[in-house]
Amino acid sequence: MNSTRSLFRRGAAVAAVCAASVALAACGSTDHDGHRSASASASATASVSASQGEHNAADVAFAQGMIPHHRQAVEMADLASGRAGSGQVKKLAADIKKAQDPEIRTLSAWLTSWGESVPSQDAMDHSTHGMDGMDGMMTGQDMAELEETSGTAFDTAFLQMMIKHHEGAVKMAKTEKTDGAYAPATKMADRIITSQSEEINTMNELLNKS
Repeated sequence: MNSTRSLFRRGAAVAAVCAASVALAACGSTDHDGHRSASASASATASVSASQGEHNAADVAFAQGMIPHHRQAVEMADLASGRAGSGQVKKLAADIKKAQDPEIRTLSAWLTSWGESVPSQDAMDHSTHGMDGMDGMMTGQDMAELEETSGTAFDTAFLQMMIKHHEGAVKMAKTEKTDGAYAPATKMADRIITSQSEEINTMNELLNKS
């Protein structure tokens, strides 16, 4: 009887060891597979990040051109708060500033991360406004005349100038969509095309009413 019990105990012990070995092997396999899966996932994420991080000369030109362009639009919008006669024009100006201020910060951050220069705020004095309408930018004389008006006269001048300004921005954004490589920049360009085209339609309607 004692011999039988001894054999039983030994058999149970061997079985336990085998079970433990199988479990360890299974865990090792799971850990290995899990590690490989995690590595594959990390690699895929890195690939996506690398792809999104790629940029080219068109992206840099878009950011460096759109920053002063947006700054001038914000400057024009600021004038509307105290000079516009129409509540609709004031609201439109406020919406323009609300949309373009954050975009200026985003564009600046991109340029910094790329090791590119960010256009200086000093470049927005009237002496450098005189780009003779390039991409819809107002000249120093345009801005001076806008500052001297108020009421209905301001509304008309503001709408006419901002339509031209928006058309320039849409043109720049379309170039970015065609030539750019940086996904967030091309997405911003798409938003600019959509939102500013809608605002151009709104401004034309307001002009027709005046």
